[in-house]
Amino acid sequence: MALTTELSGIDVDQKPAEQHRQDYSSYRIVPARHPGRLVGTIFAALVIAAVAYSTSTNPRWGWGVFSEWVFSEPVLAGLGRTLLLTALATISGSVLGTALALARVSRSPLLSSLSWAYIWLLRSIPLIVLLLVLNNLGYLYESVRIGLPFSDTVLIDYPMVQLLTPFGAAFLGLTLNQSAFFAEIVRGGILSVDQGQHEAAAALGLPRHRQAFRIVLPQAMRTILPTGFNEIIGLAKSTSMVYVLALPELFYTVQVIYRRNLEVIPLLMVATAWYLVIMTVLSIAQHYIERHFSRGAVRNPVPLPFQSFLVRFRRSVSSEAMVAPVTRQSGFKDASQLRAGGSVRIQHVTKNFGPLKVLDDIDLVLPAGSVTAILGPSGSGKSTLLRTINHLERVDSGFIAIDGELVGYNQKGATLYELKEKDILKRRADIGMVFQNFNLFPHLTVLENLIEAPIEVRGTSRDEAIQFASELLDRVGLSDKINAYPRQLSGGQQQRVAIARALALKPKVLLFDEPTSALDPELVGEVLDVIKELARTGTTLLIVTHEVGFAREVADTVVFMESGRILEAGPPTRIFANADHPRTREFLAKVL
Repeated sequence: MALTTELSGIDVDQKPAEQHRQDYSSYRIVPARHPGRLVGTIFAALVIAAVAYSTSTNPRWGWGVFSEWVFSEPVLAGLGRTLLLTALATISGSVLGTALALARVSRSPLLSSLSWAYIWLLRSIPLIVLLLVLNNLGYLYESVRIGLPFSDTVLIDYPMVQLLTPFGAAFLGLTLNQSAFFAEIVRGGILSVDQGQHEAAAALGLPRHRQAFRIVLPQAMRTILPTGFNEIIGLAKSTSMVYVLALPELFYTVQVIYRRNLEVIPLLMVATAWYLVIMTVLSIAQHYIERHFSRGAVRNPVPLPFQSFLVRFRRSVSSEAMVAPVTRQSGFKDASQLRAGGSVRIQHVTKNFGPLKVLDDIDLVLPAGSVTAILGPSGSGKSTLLRTINHLERVDSGFIAIDGELVGYNQKGATLYELKEKDILKRRADIGMVFQNFNLFPHLTVLENLIEAPIEVRGTSRDEAIQFASELLDRVGLSDKINAYPRQLSGGQQQRVAIARALALKPKVLLFDEPTSALDPELVGEVLDVIKELARTGTTLLIVTHEVGFAREVADTVVFMESGRILEAGPPTRIFANADHPRTREFLAKVL
């Protein structure tokens, strides 16, 4: 009561109103003070001033001698050899290193072991030792001979000393050394790419070489480039090691000069200045190349210097993607270009992950054009079943067939021959898959995501692929995002693009692995609407979902799984109203 009495004379409502009407535009703003920054700035300025004063006033630096020799003919000739060795060894070492990295992650144990042994050996040998061994290779092998096997006929007989000159030994030594280190850098970049990107590329049926060079390596470059350019910079400085071969590159040339005139420091500064120029050029190149491979990594990239000038001389992707206007379609109801659905037969499929049985004697037949919703608690094997249908997971026993054609095998009479990876990839194009986490390729635009597989796998012309991609994007309501990168889209938009990408191959069967579980609740509806429209097209759909209401509305068949087994399957009217299995009734009672 006392507190109420003391405040009773104050007009509480008036003060906020006056503050709300107060104008601060005439107030003087005092910036925040950062004394630590000021101290650091003063210290840095003093250090720079001291170094500049010392180097400019001390006559022993010999800047006159420096200016006399920095552009001299011998120094420039040595600089040219340094640049040539750096460029050649960078190209050959990078190519060989990439091949070694791909061999290292190869499924061939012998090839992988050979690559590992090469990398282990070359990383162990000091560069100077390697150069000396190569320079004296003529002692071990006097000549290189190539002849006809099992005969005395010699086609080529060339002396090793003439074949492996000092320059050749330097080039070969730098290449071998560089490739071993670069191989591990590339392998680290490959391992840094999310596994979902590998699976998405495989699910689209892209050949393995296309997966590597179009999908995996471009994304790995973001990890490879910083360390890779450190190696290139180190290589440029390592060329000074070839002085042991008496090869007159930059450092060796400077050594020869200062041994004659005894001006050691000025001549070393000549070499240092040129190495600084080389490093600066490489650093600028690194910046631009990194930005090139970071496409799609950020939503709002900062323009590079001169980018606005250079863009005038490049044709934008949008001009390439210009096609005849697409008439606005009504969802997928009249999508005549989509293929008719295929039947799916799953016969006694079993799958184990070590001691854990994930799928246990699964037996299921789904007619062409049907829509099947697979329900069940987490860990029941729903997603694994989907992945076995398109052979992303190999079954331990049993068979899966699409339209009577076995997945993973080729039938000849009463014999089944397991298909090679390249043949599995071709057949996988008929089984589209939409992943839980979208798995769009972040370095490709929306359009590029859609046309990559049709061009590479189906052999569709680029113009036709762009035309169909534009139509698909229009049907999912994203025609205005054709040149956007996935990171610039919302989750719901990314999932709709993923659906359009799967449809671009015109598959017989379309698999959805919990397509809405990674979305915010308000974005779920826009994805489900697209799937509802697809359900009317005749494409066979298998949908793993926790959206029970959606399954009741769209599905022809509802399958309930638990512990890797199908406990019950039937029409939604029966499953949701009067399920036979008590575990099904218990599960639905909790989620409905």
